[in-house]
Amino acid sequence: MDNSLTVIFRTDASLDIGTGHVMRCLTLALGLLEKGASVSFLCREHDGNLIDLIRSHGFVVHALPLLSQDDDTEENPLDPAHALWLGCNWQIDVEHCNAVLNDPVDWIIIDHYALDFRWETAMRDKCQKMMCIDDLADRVHECDLLLDQNLGRTEDDYVELVSSGTKLLLGPQYALLRQEFADWREASLNARIQPQLRHLLVTMGGVDNANVTEVILNTIDQAQPIDLERITVILGPHAPWLDNVKKLASEMSASVTLLSSVNNMAELMAQCDLAIGAGGTTTWERCSLGIPTVLISLAENQNYISREVGKAGAAILCDVQDVEHELGNILRVISEPDCMQRLSWNASQITDGRGMQSVRQLLLG
Repeated sequence: MDNSLTVIFRTDASLDIGTGHVMRCLTLALGLLEKGASVSFLCREHDGNLIDLIRSHGFVVHALPLLSQDDDTEENPLDPAHALWLGCNWQIDVEHCNAVLNDPVDWIIIDHYALDFRWETAMRDKCQKMMCIDDLADRVHECDLLLDQNLGRTEDDYVELVSSGTKLLLGPQYALLRQEFADWREASLNARIQPQLRHLLVTMGGVDNANVTEVILNTIDQAQPIDLERITVILGPHAPWLDNVKKLASEMSASVTLLSSVNNMAELMAQCDLAIGAGGTTTWERCSLGIPTVLISLAENQNYISREVGKAGAAILCDVQDVEHELGNILRVISEPDCMQRLSWNASQITDGRGMQSVRQLLLG
């Protein structure tokens, strides 16, 4: 008899949503798979989806159809702030999910800003237990387990948003990072004992819809605020400005390497001296490796993370509107060894990169 845990994830990636939700769910899914769990996904076919990537890891993905504009319903004032990211109303999403879910699973895990207690309540009979992954604390949930990996989160943030029976996992110690980050942590921290700024890493998310990467590279090329040996830029394969960045990289005076679809992110991060990065889930990857960072918030839902990490002294913040005018000065300041050491130490104290293992144990337990 097969007694393995059965888990299904409901999450999406798109040009608007970005890739972070799917990537952290994929991290947890791979961790569960290692322990013998049976894992599958429910994902809508948005532009910029990562369905093929998930399938390449051997998971079944039930692809939910992308509806035409005519199928969209009117906005409901009771809906979550990011409801339009779903691509339909929550009732239709429930219908689509129910159409492919036959037998109940042990866990449904939801990572989607567009879904709230209404979807979760409607899907309760399809699982033994339900887990929500959230960052916003802006809507009511009906679940057994809730994970918010943001720095500074407290139970007070969710006291009116979940029932008293919901177990809360709060803080970056539960950040869902791949095993490689825990594996590379020691080597990365040791490399920062006597820091020198020679290798810069630029990671503005898998999509970077606003093309901030190009602004950063242009600013560095024109201002030349520091003497760099090389720059590594990482973008997702669906990034709409990938060709523009590729062209600029080939014309810069500094040596620039542009990578997409990388599968050794921890190694690449550990080898850099400084990162310029967005305020999404990659923030916790950088912290686990103690990487000094210039942090640029690209969306409203990244502002909270950025503020808290800045308050902790683990990064220097740069407003996305001020990159052209402020980045050069910030790089001159941050390149001082004392500053880099201080940022690295503060970042390394935020998370040790083993959150996935802790969450996995709770799900298996």
